[in-house]
Amino acid sequence: MRINKYIAHAGVASRRKAEELIKQGLVTVNGQVVRELATIIKTGDQVEVEGTPIYNEEKVYYLLNKPRGVISSVSDDKGRTTVVDLLSQVPERIYPVGRLDWDTSGVLILTNDGDFTDEMIHPRNEIDKVYVARVKGIANKENLRPLTRGVTIDGKKTKPATYEILKVDVEKNRSVVQLTIHEGRNHQVKKMFEAVGLLVDKLSRTQFGNLDVSGLRPGEYRRLNKKEISQLHNLAVTKSKKS
Repeated sequence: MRINKYIAHAGVASRRKAEELIKQGLVTVNGQVVRELATIIKTGDQVEVEGTPIYNEEKVYYLLNKPRGVISSVSDDKGRTTVVDLLSQVPERIYPVGRLDWDTSGVLILTNDGDFTDEMIHPRNEIDKVYVARVKGIANKENLRPLTRGVTIDGKKTKPATYEILKVDVEKNRSVVQLTIHEGRNHQVKKMFEAVGLLVDKLSRTQFGNLDVSGLRPGEYRRLNKKEISQLHNLAVTKSKKS
């Protein structure tokens, strides 16, 4: 097995990230630094990434209803609670598939499968990510229409999104809007609303592909079954072929 694939299968990083680690000289095989991406790992080889031995684990996939106030990371140097802390009973070394902001709640997948992670977060596969945002301001077709064509954030135009106005409270100058996007850029949903003059004060991801958090209270999680994993994979493949 090629070394980048071995690292991905061990749940350390995606194949692309593994290639970066190799190029940086952070990977050793049997005590020797390797920089050749074509290196083949054989049975009995001892592989370390940044000094930590790695092993191929059983692939696991979990769905978490992420609460607000929790970091979408494996660890935090400020000692804040992370999503991995919430799954402390899981023996495998798992990590989140993409990120939700500290103050954003909802659907988050955690796994140790690097290839699956790549497949889920690659913009080419256009997996639907559905958010419900409470915003300051009155949402209407006129100010939300630019989202359907794409708006420029951080110097780059977003892909077209779809929206549904769920509630408008004129007295409180507040609205609730459902937004469906296919990307996962940093603070993307908040920045998209800001670009059309609406400031998000509460945000939740209610759906990722075919998954929602029905039956899970904030902080609760469950293991995905084979059918759900297959559906996500097929969704990514189908979207990729259409793009």
